[in-house]
Amino acid sequence: MEKNSFILVAFFLMLSCMVAPSHGKKQAEALSHLYRTKMKGSSGIVTSLFEPIHSISKDSVHPQEGMKEKDRIEKLPGQPDVQFSQYGGYVTVDKSVGRALYYYFAEAQHSKDSLPLLLWLNGGPGCSSLAYGAMQELGPFRVHSTGKTLYRNRYSWNYAANVLFLESPAGVGFSYSNRTSDYNESGDNKTAADNYVFLLNWLERFPEYKGRDFYISGESYAGHYVPQLAHTILQHNQKANKTLINLKGIIIGNAVINDETDVKGMYDFFESHALISEDTASRIKKHCNLSSEDTTNSTRECIAAVDEAHRDTYNLDIYNIYGPLCHNSNLTARPKKTSVMNFDPCSDNYVYAYLNRADVQEALHANVTKLDHDWEPCSDLVGEWRDSPSTIIPLLQEFMANGLRVWVFSGDTDGRVPVTSTQYSINKMKLPVKTKWHPWYLDAEVGGYTQVYKGDLTFATVRGAGHQVPSYQPKRALSLIKHFLTGAPLPDTSRYN
Repeated sequence: MEKNSFILVAFFLMLSCMVAPSHGKKQAEALSHLYRTKMKGSSGIVTSLFEPIHSISKDSVHPQEGMKEKDRIEKLPGQPDVQFSQYGGYVTVDKSVGRALYYYFAEAQHSKDSLPLLLWLNGGPGCSSLAYGAMQELGPFRVHSTGKTLYRNRYSWNYAANVLFLESPAGVGFSYSNRTSDYNESGDNKTAADNYVFLLNWLERFPEYKGRDFYISGESYAGHYVPQLAHTILQHNQKANKTLINLKGIIIGNAVINDETDVKGMYDFFESHALISEDTASRIKKHCNLSSEDTTNSTRECIAAVDEAHRDTYNLDIYNIYGPLCHNSNLTARPKKTSVMNFDPCSDNYVYAYLNRADVQEALHANVTKLDHDWEPCSDLVGEWRDSPSTIIPLLQEFMANGLRVWVFSGDTDGRVPVTSTQYSINKMKLPVKTKWHPWYLDAEVGGYTQVYKGDLTFATVRGAGHQVPSYQPKRALSLIKHFLTGAPLPDTSRYN
């Protein structure tokens, strides 16, 4: 991490007490905890550039005959009828210690044999892709307020791809290790290694997807996971001198990319959206320069300004600054009226209740070892995080040099990793513009804005979406992913007219 980076101290001090009173609370705590730890000079967290594993033992890939059919989900409790196949189960990534990752897979609603394979990862670190991606964002179902039944998401991404959700690392969701010390040895490098071994084994279990066009997607701290897994795939394809996994591109949303610009962009977003005063913003900029990675050196002026910013934003859902809060987290006796287009901020509670039911876990082929803890949307087990690079920009540059498709999108009402942070991070690459900034359209309305850079990097905003873009703007998110997967540019004004 660079010395004298702009206002990092203020950011981490603010996060030490910021807890958004909303469904995003646990995600906020997970990312905030990591950042606070990183900023302690004695934290021991490695912040240097990502270096993947260099070799995979042949013993890491196991025979998978018959496992696919064992993983087939006939029907989830309270699920409406569907025409696509779904699967769930465990893939062992380290047989010697009994470490296994849980996945949920929804095949495409149509044309499953020709549509690509898309992996989705949530971040945290320590948050579940089943909790958020599958059950609250882009999966085929959402959970009713009773916590007992499901309803259809008509904008599910399995209208565009065969979608795979992975709970990673071990200790997250239903994923586990029989060596509990693994939970305190997590980090970016180990997560990428396990995710890669998972994919190799999963493709043995589902051999019809070997050679299929493969894309990786994710949000938030998956801004690290997605590029790191992609880098690992490229490296091992090159080492084997053949295509082990047919990676074609990555797409990351409201993503943690570069610590310094992520921080600067957050406070600039607060100021530009009238969440904090000009005076508060000015004092943060003046007094919160970083002279050491140890935040104990912060000035009183810095702390006072950050406290003001904290007070001004505390009673907002910082993940969706114009959205409502969850004021009653209790389940209901009868389902509330549902609308996929009007996200319920109490959805975390419904998903928690549903996924902790024994009949649901049995249908999902989950919790087969009878874990000694509840399933949680964000893990309390994952302890010390060993490595977290301060930037993943070099990986994005590598992908462009290797001809991969790279898209970065941003819900424009997220204050946590806001659009300004993403823009500042992209600007650090100093890329020439290929297609200048313009609105993109859906249903005769502006869906957001986009700009394309030379090297096949596309930046896109999604209008009216918070941190979890498909939760808040599911129709626009589906349009976005369809354009990404086909490589088609987002429709500009000339196409619209």
